[in-house]
Amino acid sequence: MYPDYRQTPLRLHTARYYVHRVSESLTTRVYKLICSIVLALLFFVALIFFILWLSLRPHRPHFYVDRLSVSPAAIDYGITSRNDNENIGIYYHSVQVTVFYNDQTIAAASPPVFPFFQGPKNTTAISGELSPVMASPQFAADVAGGRVVLRVEIRSGIKFQISTWDSRSHTMHANCNVGIGSDGQILPEYRDEKCAEYFN
Repeated sequence: MYPDYRQTPLRLHTARYYVHRVSESLTTRVYKLICSIVLALLFFVALIFFILWLSLRPHRPHFYVDRLSVSPAAIDYGITSRNDNENIGIYYHSVQVTVFYNDQTIAAASPPVFPFFQGPKNTTAISGELSPVMASPQFAADVAGGRVVLRVEIRSGIKFQISTWDSRSHTMHANCNVGIGSDGQILPEYRDEKCAEYFN
């Protein structure tokens, strides 16, 4: 058998075919370019929102007991509240201060501290006298005998303010362990110690 040397005729495409192929290629490139631009815009928008969220995310205020004096008639206190937020203010509803000893209430603010607004990067002093709510011979004996540790609870409803927008109300609790000596005064190592805060 002899080989077949006949050549397969070349398939010639028309000009319309090449125009169609070029048009498809350009359309694909345009679609890819549009998709790339849209994805880049979405990325930058998400990045901007993330940066804004980091800068405007509210941080809870911090509380410190810098003065506490116990006497049979009253408990005199001084508390510092610090708002470390750069651009966020805090509205405080009435602030309730209560003192506990061995989980028993020994004094409470009556009436509570009046509402106030705390601006960004601001430190506010809260002070007053607490009236004893119960006579505790054991507490008086422990104070006279030496060092005792009290728990000061600060409770308030708060709202965060960002420009003209106010957040929903949160109930804030701060618990501060405060040691006092036999003279009824706060011990130096407990002064300006950061309190534990939580919300519910």
